[in-house]
Amino acid sequence: MRSDAARSQDATRHHGAVRPAHANPPRAQRSRSRRHPHDDAPDTAAAFQRLCELPHGPERDALRDELVRAWLPMAERLAGRFRNRGEALDDLRQVAALGLVKAVDRYDPERGNAFESYAVPTVTGEIKRHFRDHMWTLHVPRRVQDLRNRVRFACQDLTQTTPGRTPSIAEIAERAQMSEEDAATGLEALDSFTALSLDAELPGSDDGYALRDTLGGPDPALDVVVDREAVKPRLAQLPERERTILYLRFFRDMTQSRIAEHLGISQMHVSRLISRCCGRMREEVLCEAAHRAAAARCEEQARAARVTPGAA
Repeated sequence: MRSDAARSQDATRHHGAVRPAHANPPRAQRSRSRRHPHDDAPDTAAAFQRLCELPHGPERDALRDELVRAWLPMAERLAGRFRNRGEALDDLRQVAALGLVKAVDRYDPERGNAFESYAVPTVTGEIKRHFRDHMWTLHVPRRVQDLRNRVRFACQDLTQTTPGRTPSIAEIAERAQMSEEDAATGLEALDSFTALSLDAELPGSDDGYALRDTLGGPDPALDVVVDREAVKPRLAQLPERERTILYLRFFRDMTQSRIAEHLGISQMHVSRLISRCCGRMREEVLCEAAHRAAAARCEEQARAARVTPGAA
């Protein structure tokens, strides 16, 4: 432990001002063990105690700012641990500074713990939260992110013991001590942190074939399927001659004149039959759809009426 004289030289307090612990230490004390494990950890116990005693006002705000500035090197050191992970170091320092401010505001010296032991996990947690909320291309729940990290570490270990092949899901699950289902979920999350651009060329393509070229578009035939299923029972109810006319016109793509010649009737008669059949089937389909919608609304109202008395 340091002497009182050395401690007073490491940190002085004058109207709430805080000096870092490593500022101009005496030569005789440089070989001794320091009070804190890092040079960026000032002795601010007395300042925090005074901060708790001061009422809200300019004096307290000034002392709070002094404490934040005194511990800012520690926050920047913690931010440096996460460099080269896809985020600019300046942005990480800002996030770490925000975590430091939260730590200063929430720290209670009456609990008996040093501020550094409280601030380090607070700042680190703020940085990790930033990566979780802003750096993932896809929104992944925290549980899945934890599974991803465990699977990633297990794959790294298994790669050294199983060279030449990719570890199986069973081996990953055994090494990470999780179920195979969770291991498969973690493997899927490995590809969720970043995403390829749609304009990125596919591997092995020499003609500029990009990922965008593999995407499909809306299929208009899907609406046709719905219409055909709705009309099918109505077609079965038509007389044979009307069914034949509609089949030749819309499925064999024959003209009205050819249909008239085939059936031995006039082209005008064919036109009237087609118009009458299509109009009747359209009305029947729309009427049935309206009845179904009304029945669904009545059922929904009845369900709400049964739920409301129980909830009250």
